[in-house]
Amino acid sequence: MRIGVFGGTFDPPHLGHWLAAVDAAEALSLDRVAWIPAAQQPLKAHVTSAEATHRLAMTRLAVEGDARFVADALELERGGTSFMVDTLRAYRTRQPDAALFLLLGADAAVLLPKWREPETIRSLAQIVVLTRGGEDMVLPDGARSLSTRRVDVSATEIRARVAAGRSVRGFVTDAVAAYIAAHGLYR
Repeated sequence: MRIGVFGGTFDPPHLGHWLAAVDAAEALSLDRVAWIPAAQQPLKAHVTSAEATHRLAMTRLAVEGDARFVADALELERGGTSFMVDTLRAYRTRQPDAALFLLLGADAAVLLPKWREPETIRSLAQIVVLTRGGEDMVLPDGARSLSTRRVDVSATEIRARVAAGRSVRGFVTDAVAAYIAAHGLYR
């Protein structure tokens, strides 16, 4: 079993996330990509986000229709500050024989030395940095780079568009857009 561990705030999950996950699944021959919304990211403690239940629900909607993808509530169920080292340990316990691939965006990879127990993270999973066409960066020790499609969309932009009453069609799946509207998120 080859499992991609794809953590994030997913506030909201968008098509950039989805396309990067598809590219990783295909390039790495992953059997599953676990999208794991963070309860509270330690390096984004100052950022206000939608409630965890909403972020999990939107992540479940975002992964619908692709059997390789699953939304995993592991970090939300654990609660508190989310540390990837704890998540990878849990996956190692659940799937002791699986090959684990930690899927990171370039922005997250740069911060890896500030994460809790980065050396343990490296020992638990192959770190794969998802780069968007032409990004030039120094990879963390032991990491590999995987070029993905360049999609200029961000959760920050989506939240701002919703707050301004603008459409998010084409930024998120229709199901996620409907969820945002139905629950009045980001207004």
